[in-house]
Amino acid sequence: MLDRTETELEVLIDMLPARVKEPLKEDPDFDELLEVVMDLGRIPEARFLNRNVLLDSGEVTREELDSTIENVGQFGGDNRAGIERTLHRISAIRNRAGIIIGLTLRVGRAVYGTIRVVEDLVLTEKSVLLLGKPGVGKTTMLREVARVLSDGADKRVVVVDTSNEIAGDGDIPHPGIGRSRRMQVPSPSLQHDVMIEAVENHMPEVIIIDEIGAELEANAARTIAERGVQLVATAHGNTLDNLIMNPTLSDLVGGIQSVTLGDVEARRRRTQKTVLERRAPPTFDVLVEIQSWNTVVVHADVSETVDRMLRGLPISPERRVLEKSGAVSRSRPQTRRPSTNGGMPQYASHPYSGDEHESDAQAEPEQAPVSITHIMPYGVNKGKLQQVVKVTTAPVELVDDINSADLLLTTKNYYRRKTHALQAAEQRGKPVYVLRRNTTTQIEQFIQAITRRTNSPRRTKMLDIATKEAEDAAARIQGGEHQVELNPQGAYIRHVQHEIAEKNGLVSSSNGGEPARRVVFYAR
Repeated sequence: MLDRTETELEVLIDMLPARVKEPLKEDPDFDELLEVVMDLGRIPEARFLNRNVLLDSGEVTREELDSTIENVGQFGGDNRAGIERTLHRISAIRNRAGIIIGLTLRVGRAVYGTIRVVEDLVLTEKSVLLLGKPGVGKTTMLREVARVLSDGADKRVVVVDTSNEIAGDGDIPHPGIGRSRRMQVPSPSLQHDVMIEAVENHMPEVIIIDEIGAELEANAARTIAERGVQLVATAHGNTLDNLIMNPTLSDLVGGIQSVTLGDVEARRRRTQKTVLERRAPPTFDVLVEIQSWNTVVVHADVSETVDRMLRGLPISPERRVLEKSGAVSRSRPQTRRPSTNGGMPQYASHPYSGDEHESDAQAEPEQAPVSITHIMPYGVNKGKLQQVVKVTTAPVELVDDINSADLLLTTKNYYRRKTHALQAAEQRGKPVYVLRRNTTTQIEQFIQAITRRTNSPRRTKMLDIATKEAEDAAARIQGGEHQVELNPQGAYIRHVQHEIAEKNGLVSSSNGGEPARRVVFYAR
């Protein structure tokens, strides 16, 4: 493996003028060379991992530049060229007339073992997005992902290689991608077309994409994910926060949309009336922030993390470090609270999800109703609603007039329209509840929650235990702990626990899926 890497480096260096390559070969850090820069009329420069070196006192001449270009060959529409069956990349700088006046000769290496720090993630068949600034090792890691999935996991892998950086130049791909198949892209502007073509024509189980950077590519990635194909891709950016606020790429993590709250609801949430919420399921299930060659930060559930960030709640990603011994150390640093400045106000969890604390009520009734609850359905399937009331024998009566209603029940689509009926309900101080979907299951969850049927001795005992647990958790937070996770509970008990958190001046959220959904308390 070492011999092949050295031979490939020699191929790149032999393209350089003699006065440039001789001092370069004698440098003690020759094996750590990153790139050589040659600009017309300037001294050539070598860039290593930790330092830059001027290679000669003489300026680069037109003849030297032309000679090197002749050795390189044809540049593509992205001003990049390569050396066949190697991973080296040569990039050109042109003047206004289109003449090349500068070259960056970047060393490409197939570094084996670089994905050990995230190997378990890519083997789960979940779609993974690698995020990091240029030069941090995203493409190198992506190449190793292709090899591990095709050779180790025996997957059908297709690499969409826009600039031939993943699998090298020429028609025969570099061995660094294993048995993965490589599709070259005629022009960077056509990357999205090749992405779709890969799915439609070659039946891949995994698609590898480097540098998703345009809206068309983000849309193509969503189309691929919706067809059940695993995606592993890279994008530029330092953190998930950057991606969320990027209007072009935010769709990769679900996108965001602005939602306007009613006056009562805004006061209840202690936030401004216009808030942000996630627009759709994320394209990528897992996001990895690459901080350095050996250190990454993992967001294992992108949808939950984005929701918490938009709400202004703390997040606790996993930090992984690849030690020199080859072992991977994992830790969860102190939970960080995303900034709610700069256009990221708190999240409005509009769609009703069966959890009262996270419903779209304009105001939750503070005391459990002891008589019949009068509900005015607006846009909700009345037949389904009547059937649920009948089956559950809930103390509910449906009415057609907002003045005689205790609350208004509507759907997400109707709520967004802000019709006269909704405005009338808000003006009269009537609670407005919003269902995520107009289904029998959602309606049943809502009826069970709103009627608060807690009269049985067993349910009362469960509530007492859960209330005591929540009060103890609040005391622990006030005693200095940063967060406390409670035991799984049903929707109504979770609502009571959320109220206890609010009463004690704490932040709380419901995490996980049913039946293991639970409340977590955080310090403000």
